[in-house]
Amino acid sequence: MEIFSKKSILLKAIDVNLEYNGKKILRDINFEIKDIVRPNMLQGQVISLIGRSGIGKTQLFKILAGLNQPTSGQVLVNPSQHLVHPGDMGVVPQDYYLFEWRKIRKILEMAVAKNKAIKPADRKDAIDQYVNDFGLKDHLDQYPMQLSGGQRQRVSIIQQLINGSNFLLLDEPFSGLDAVSIKQVIDVLIKVSLSDELKTLIIVSHDLLNTLAISDCAYILGREAGKEGATITHTIDLIEKDLCWKPEIKKTIEFQKMVADIETLL
Repeated sequence: MEIFSKKSILLKAIDVNLEYNGKKILRDINFEIKDIVRPNMLQGQVISLIGRSGIGKTQLFKILAGLNQPTSGQVLVNPSQHLVHPGDMGVVPQDYYLFEWRKIRKILEMAVAKNKAIKPADRKDAIDQYVNDFGLKDHLDQYPMQLSGGQRQRVSIIQQLINGSNFLLLDEPFSGLDAVSIKQVIDVLIKVSLSDELKTLIIVSHDLLNTLAISDCAYILGREAGKEGATITHTIDLIEKDLCWKPEIKKTIEFQKMVADIETLL
């Protein structure tokens, strides 16, 4: 097993509960994400929140993003561990919402202007670097409607990264994509995770195979017999299982067995 350590807490969910009209949707959600340190490299974190459709993943997504408040409990982020609020996380929704009436160049110019770490004189270079890395340099003068689903998603990811977000929260990033587009998205997300030590991706999905293939830890959202509301029923540490950071991991028998075992937990 590769040498690594986990240091400061980057995000912590504490006793998160959510109710609507007296019905419990989420119950006692507790988990934490720590900074993973690997020798001689930058290593971000890739966390999966996995569960069946309708289990409450979207509601948890909104709470983690600071877009909705839980009925009780709290989500703390960053080494300062302050309460999450809108803007702490870069959010990539399932529909890849973009300003349809603006060209891609303008969308990214607006995003980079929010990043205080990038000087105005360096903004153009920052945009050029991202679009080159993400294979979008020929699309800067197009409108979102002229892009494919995979291209829109990459623009949406760049938009959140370039504004300075260390957290990237993705809702079903593989939904509706073909095999080629899924591979492109996986490559992009891996590249993002290796771009900065504190870069943290949280993927909310029911796609076990593709999500687990790039994750270092997975939390399974499910229901327990006799109890109302979904909670974290299992924690899967892929690093400890030596099923992490391997390009061809999906082809291994050990990984396929783990996926099959997790399917029985959902």
